[in-house]
Amino acid sequence: MPPVRTVPPGTSTQQNSASKQQLYKFVVTSNFVQVPVTVKDTDGRRVDGLLPTDFIVLENGKKQTMSFFTSDPFELSVAVVIDLGMSDAEVQKVNETFPALIGAFSPYDEVGLYTFSSTVSQVSDFNPPNQRLTAVLNQIKTERGRNNGVPVLSGPLASHGPTVNNIPVGSPTEPVYTPPKESRVLNDAILQAALDLRKRDKTRRKVIFVIAEGREIGSKASYSDVLKLLLAQGIEVRAVQLGSGALPVYRQIERFHLPREGYGNLLPKYASATGSGQVLAELSRNAIENAYADITSEARNQYTIGYTTRATASTAYRNIEVRVSRPGLKIYAKDGYYPTAAPR
Repeated sequence: MPPVRTVPPGTSTQQNSASKQQLYKFVVTSNFVQVPVTVKDTDGRRVDGLLPTDFIVLENGKKQTMSFFTSDPFELSVAVVIDLGMSDAEVQKVNETFPALIGAFSPYDEVGLYTFSSTVSQVSDFNPPNQRLTAVLNQIKTERGRNNGVPVLSGPLASHGPTVNNIPVGSPTEPVYTPPKESRVLNDAILQAALDLRKRDKTRRKVIFVIAEGREIGSKASYSDVLKLLLAQGIEVRAVQLGSGALPVYRQIERFHLPREGYGNLLPKYASATGSGQVLAELSRNAIENAYADITSEARNQYTIGYTTRATASTAYRNIEVRVSRPGLKIYAKDGYYPTAAPR
């Protein structure tokens, strides 16, 4: 086993009041590949205490020489993306969990807030989880979700004005009413968050934390294009899926895509491809609050493996496979990456 540079537990996130003091250098070059890895046992519990010799990393099927390894926690740069296109009952349920959301972060993390429905809005830039973040979340509480139920297009409850025999007063013919086209731009929201996260400090672990029903319809960006950016920048997607998206029956149905009906299975695909594998389907408020703590803790406390590749900046995708020598363990790591050019 070649020499692997490691750091002692508890030393990689220390700070003082004057400036951040790094006790090790984390040098990022164009051909250095960083792979966060989560290892769990058969009961879904995180496995700690593994050593560099327990891991094997393959790139395009070829074993790589590990040059960096640590199990130390990382500071996080997190883009929280909230779906305001859910039913109003689900939106209000999420609003009640905001204190737990803030409590899930450490003082050294930084959090940016985004909302989406038919469009994407950046609500706040990246800041520590402090009173300013609390104030911004309190502003979001004034937002309302969509009304429950299907659109009413006819009858006494429709909002088309007075009618006689379904013909509006003053009109010679019966009009044709169509329901408004629904738009839930999940891809665009993840893309905007990823574009902003790539500007953050490279020594931080970058995470997009989606709180949504999981419906995607009407985005300008495609799943494949967004995923390419996520893999090129080393950004993980983790999510809490709510409402109908958390129902087992719904998740089974969404495996079959209907034309012009959007997608409901993209969050698990994003999570699996970027290495987190973590989409928690929750229905109750307490379960949602517990999910916040689980997601941030797991994102922070991963094994981090690094190696130097011969791949140069290009559009060619490079496959990654991480293996652990101990049998019966489940490994979560990104499927691969796109080599990027060195920053100028």
